[in-house]
Amino acid sequence: MDNFKENISKYGIYFEELRRRLFSLTKTFVIIFALGFFATSPAIKFIMSHLDISGVTIITTSPFQLVELAMSVGFFTACIVTIPIFIYHLYIFLKPGLLPSERKIFILSLPLGLLLFIIGFIYGAGMLYMGVKLIAKVNIGLGVANYWNISTFISQIVLTSSLLGLLFIFPIVIRFLIRIGMISVGFLKSKRRHAIVVIFIIVSLLPPTDGLSLILMALPLVLIFELTVLFNRKNNSGRSLIT
Repeated sequence: MDNFKENISKYGIYFEELRRRLFSLTKTFVIIFALGFFATSPAIKFIMSHLDISGVTIITTSPFQLVELAMSVGFFTACIVTIPIFIYHLYIFLKPGLLPSERKIFILSLPLGLLLFIIGFIYGAGMLYMGVKLIAKVNIGLGVANYWNISTFISQIVLTSSLLGLLFIFPIVIRFLIRIGMISVGFLKSKRRHAIVVIFIIVSLLPPTDGLSLILMALPLVLIFELTVLFNRKNNSGRSLIT
């Protein structure tokens, strides 16, 4: 009991700081969720006014479907916005125990990661748009009417584009693992074929499922993997914890 009280007294300030930061993150999450929820309607109007897919009718199958879509968009937007804020709070909390070089890497990684995510998101949305236009034409050619559920349609675009954006952050994670000695460039080179297969498997799980979209979404990730190996070849070419 004495040791417990001593530890509470010793580390109480850190627990209090964690509590304060978690409370701040929770408030941020709730605010962003509300903004995303109420921004869904104007966002749908914007998307529908700029959607140029001939032969497609976007429908809703339930009077509550738009509310459910707004809930999903709000939650997903809150997650995407809160994650980098959480990482920043984590950095501030760990900053006193980091070396100057580690602080520099962490600070540079945040904007770079955000930039890569945005690039991946935009690229994914563009590929999806091209893919659904192609699928719509194929359906019309087969004599199949295109009545697309608005909730499924928008949710798949947002989810797939966001996941592709997260995959674009892959180089930063790999660089970090190399710097701490978890893996080496030699290990990455030896597992190149496996990495390419995994990339194609992951992308194949994302809509759309046509072959052209699969290739167009997988090729940038393969290129990113190769560039990651190329730019890190001088950082660590020795042994790693993973062999």
